[in-house]
Amino acid sequence: MSTEANRIVQKLWGYCTVLRDDGLSYGDYLEQLSVLLFLKLAHEQTQPPWNQESPVPEGYDWSTLVGKDGVELETQYRRVLEHLGKQHGLLGLVFRKAQNKI
Repeated sequence: MSTEANRIVQKLWGYCTVLRDDGLSYGDYLEQLSVLLFLKLAHEQTQPPWNQESPVPEGYDWSTLVGKDGVELETQYRRVLEHLGKQHGLLGLVFRKAQNKI
């Protein structure tokens, strides 16, 4: 594994440790990290060199979460989960029944 990949894995496990220490079960924090990772990867695909259209509707994407903190972040995250869970196709399937447990 490359140094960069190892750093990313260590950072992810660090987040898992924080969530576990805050009382989240393995399944709960795995769900939260999966949802956030999906949003982040969808965002990354819109950036160079890929420049693809995002499968996530504007207003419910990664950029709506970045820069927010506290109650404002929690409120937007809940909106994102609820809205995306109502979408048709694969996007709705990924987010259906997703809940904020952080």
